[in-house]
Amino acid sequence: MGLKGKLVSQIDIKSDGDVFHEIFRERPHHISDMSPAHIQNCDLHEGDWGKVGSVILRNYIHDGNERVAKEIIEAIDEEKNSVTFKVIEGDLMELYKTMKIIVHVLAVSGFRSARTGARMPR
Repeated sequence: MGLKGKLVSQIDIKSDGDVFHEIFRERPHHISDMSPAHIQNCDLHEGDWGKVGSVILRNYIHDGNERVAKEIIEAIDEEKNSVTFKVIEGDLMELYKTMKIIVHVLAVSGFRSARTGARMPR
């Protein structure tokens, strides 16, 4: 029996969420320009950029070694600002039976304050 799991990571970006979503959806080949130390190359292998069913070939660096991943765009959800990639070939398939990468852009807002000590409504 295999071990199943889910890893969720949240990062802050200095960009508009819609722009970030659009890059992963329609222009993932620009990610290598944004992060050349991690993503070396991203080529369209089959289909069209930003279309479900299209196949992407990524060259990336992990632990100082060059790796490759072949992915299919499995789903695009404009309302949730998410793109789902399913890895179908490459180095990750030596370690995992299945692998999905979900990029979900979530806009969050909040307030930071410090009380003055005076009575203020809570």
